[in-house]
Amino acid sequence: MVLEIEDIKKLIPQRFPFLMIDRVLEASPEKVVAIKNVTASEQFFKGHFPGQPIMPGALVIEAMAQTGIILYKQKFANDKVLFLVSVKSRFLKPVIPGDQMMITVEPIKMMSRMGIFNAIITIEDRKIAEAEIAFGSQDAKSI
Repeated sequence: MVLEIEDIKKLIPQRFPFLMIDRVLEASPEKVVAIKNVTASEQFFKGHFPGQPIMPGALVIEAMAQTGIILYKQKFANDKVLFLVSVKSRFLKPVIPGDQMMITVEPIKMMSRMGIFNAIITIEDRKIAEAEIAFGSQDAKSI
């Protein structure tokens, strides 16, 4: 199943400039593959770092987390608020303007109120980052 930007916006709450997924190429309860086209006009490149723009690691993790929300929603279609609980990550190469991040997430354990998934980002078939991300969920009414 391919998801375009309007389909993605129906599944995750983030919006420009914090929406870190441009398209989903594959979506199932077993695996989600998404892409993020990194352009020089991204807001964060203005200060990170002038003259040598690098995508902040926190935003690389955010791209993984947003892809993980889509994974979660393949099994649990609800409107619960999702939040990060823990992240174990490793960065192997910086992300720069012109890169196309291929984000692949697969579940380790998914339940209705929490989940853990593996995420890998590749650029041109080279792994540039990986993470194990745990998240929780709760009803928006209880916030």
